Amino acid sequence: MKKIVVTSALPYANGEIHLGHIASTYLPADIFTRYCRLKGYSAVHTCATDDFGTPILIRAEQERKKPEEYVAYWYKRDYEDFTNLGISFDFFYQTSSRENVEFVQYVFKRLYENGFIYDKPVIQFYCNNDKKFLPDRYVVGTCPYCKAENQYSDLCEKCGRVPAEIQDPRCAICGAPPVKKETKHYFFKLSSFSDKLKQWLTNNKNLQEDVKNYVLNWIAEGLQDWDITRDISWGVQIPLKEAEGKVLYGWFDNHLCYISSTLTYLKKNGIDGKEFWNDAEVYHFIGKDIVYHHYLFLPSMRLGINEEYRLPDFIPTRGHLMLQSQKISKSRNWYISLKDFLDKYPADYLRFYIALITPYSQQDLNFDWDEFAARINNELIANVGNFVNRALSFAQTKFNGIIPEPTKYDNMDNESIGEIKKVAGEMDILLGNNEIDKALKRILKFSANFNQYFQKKEPWANIEGAKNCIYISANAVHSLAIVLEPYIPFSAEKIWQQLNMDGSVHEQKWESASELLVKPNHKIGNIEPLFKKIATKEIDIEKRKLGK
Repeated sequence: MKKIVVTSALPYANGEIHLGHIASTYLPADIFTRYCRLKGYSAVHTCATDDFGTPILIRAEQERKKPEEYVAYWYKRDYEDFTNLGISFDFFYQTSSRENVEFVQYVFKRLYENGFIYDKPVIQFYCNNDKKFLPDRYVVGTCPYCKAENQYSDLCEKCGRVPAEIQDPRCAICGAPPVKKETKHYFFKLSSFSDKLKQWLTNNKNLQEDVKNYVLNWIAEGLQDWDITRDISWGVQIPLKEAEGKVLYGWFDNHLCYISSTLTYLKKNGIDGKEFWNDAEVYHFIGKDIVYHHYLFLPSMRLGINEEYRLPDFIPTRGHLMLQSQKISKSRNWYISLKDFLDKYPADYLRFYIALITPYSQQDLNFDWDEFAARINNELIANVGNFVNRALSFAQTKFNGIIPEPTKYDNMDNESIGEIKKVAGEMDILLGNNEIDKALKRILKFSANFNQYFQKKEPWANIEGAKNCIYISANAVHSLAIVLEPYIPFSAEKIWQQLNMDGSVHEQKWESASELLVKPNHKIGNIEPLFKKIATKEIDIEKRKLGK
């Protein structure tokens, strides 16, 4: 059985999930994993909250909470929000878990023993007002590469690079310019891995070419050794006696949680996690803002422990979500939280729309309220919902809910059966290549073809001639339920129940979407509309809320 490991980039445990997070990472990963399960693969999808680091500590201090209490709240909240959207993690954990802390310290020791970690004195920013060293996000300033202002010292969110040293620094707490003081830090020899990274990037044909090319450019410019120490109290303690009181940088430990969470989950299920990981195809789903970390830090650390754990085969990388053609910004209240959205609309509406507009590329995409309503009303409801409802309702009213025995097929019937028999295979290619938007458009084409078939057959005009139409249409509805499951799982299950098929749609085999499994004399269930149209006035209200 084919094994698949899917991980999603870890959400920081310091604020609510918004639609931008969903579009780039969590929904594409969930759609792909659900597809893998239907294919019968042994697929494991893990994630965790990213609990450590300076941003967490700052927010906990501001709210006068212990960091443990602070991250516990967001862990629970994030998991609830993801679950309500139908994100089907097999395991959702925390970087602050005992298992991850122990695994991170193990990797550190291995790298240290292998000569890839060394210490040296460094000059660190220090705030005399706040009486503390100022690592990464306690310092903001100007990016030395793209000159973007108000960027964190450990990541420029505009160009995606990690500054060697931020320009015009100031304390993120009080705003005062910091002074510099000497302290001892530990460094990872990232510069030692240039050749191996180039080899891995060149040989891995599964990685996106545009992403590989600019990572190769970074390597060509020369990689700098990576400071992995932070002088704060909240983080994974460096496991050396002489490093007491110092913790590891969050980007050292968080992606190791991909491995530790997966191992923890598999161990709970009596499976050798290390063997499973190394036998599997490994996918890390990310947004384009963390390419540097996943294409450089992550593989070099695994190379440094002699590839004890398989490097990723795929790193599906997608662009940022804009909102009404503007950059999402929490500070300007120009964002939509996942919880607020799901309080108003079904999860499947969001899943459908985001999947439809999200290409497999770094291209930025745009959430537009008017387009959202139009896509739901005109494509999900008027196309998919309309076909399912009219086909099953006709069977209910004209055949007492009993699927009729077909008679001799005409050309239209044969063409429609042909559509059923090829849909699973055609979508296989698209979903297997992570082209989730193209695969969804293929579903919409399938449904539109059957709307036309139903209309041309005019089953209302001739009950005897309607038998073939209803039999074939019911099987097309069966196909739709299965191929829609990765996209709109809640609605797909409703379709399955209306068909009155055995079990759950989530348990079916992907290939059965191209089989005629709704047999003559099958009794369907109760039929009711799947979706409710979105009114223009509702959308106008949502647009007026933005920025206020």
